[in-house]
Amino acid sequence: MTSTGKPSPSRRHRVREDALEEILRTARRLLVEQGPTAVTLRAIAREMGMSAPGLYRYHPSHHDLIQALTSHLYEELATALATARDQEPASEPGRRLRAVSRELRHWALSHPREFGLLFTKPLTDADTAPGTAAHDPSWRFGGILLDLMVQIWHRGGIQPPPTLDTTWITQLEEVREHLAGEPVPLEVIYVFVACWTRLYGTVAVEAFGHLDFALTDPEPLFEHTLTDILTTLGVAESSRDRT
Repeated sequence: MTSTGKPSPSRRHRVREDALEEILRTARRLLVEQGPTAVTLRAIAREMGMSAPGLYRYHPSHHDLIQALTSHLYEELATALATARDQEPASEPGRRLRAVSRELRHWALSHPREFGLLFTKPLTDADTAPGTAAHDPSWRFGGILLDLMVQIWHRGGIQPPPTLDTTWITQLEEVREHLAGEPVPLEVIYVFVACWTRLYGTVAVEAFGHLDFALTDPEPLFEHTLTDILTTLGVAESSRDRT
C-alpha cells in the first residue's frame, strides 16, 4: 500500500510505465536530433536495444506513437503556460495573457522541433476528438488562452464586429462548445480566433525561421503584435505590463 492507502502498482505495471517513459524520451531525442521523419518504431526499438515486435506491445502503430508523443508535448507546453500565467495576479487577465503569450514564444524558440511537431498538425481533427489520447492535453493547452480571453470578455472591453458572416456560425459554435456553458457571443469568439491566429502566426513565422531574411531580432515585432492583440481585446495596460 502507498502512503495514501491506495494499492501499490505491481512490478509489471512499473516496468511497463518505465518502458513507456523511455520510449517517449527516445522518440523526442530522435525528433530533436534528426527531425520528425526519424521518429519511427524501428528506430526507437534499435536505440533501446529492443526488437520491433517487442515495441509493438507498447505502441501498436506509428500513429499511436505520435499520439503519445504529441500528448506529452502538449502537457509540457500547457504546464509551462500555466506556470507563467500564475506568476501574475488572477485579477489581471490581461497581464496573465501577456505572460502566457511570451512563454509560448519562449517555449517555441527553445523547442523548435517539438513546436513543429505540434503545430504543423501531425494529427487530424479525428485524432484529437474526445476519447483520443491527444484530446485532453491539446484542449488543456488551448483552454489556458481561451479561458483568459473569456475573463477579459467579462470585463466588457472587447468590441466585436457588428455582424458576422453566416459561414462562420457553425464553425464558431464548435469552439463555443468548449467554453463549459459560457454564453460568449459568436462575434466575440470570432475576435478570440482572430487574435489567436495573429499570435500563433507571429510565433510560428519566427520559430520556423521565416523572418531571417528581414530581421535579426524579431522580438520587437512580437511585442508590437502582442500589444495590438491586447488592444483588440480591450485590455488596458501600464508601462509595467509592457516591460
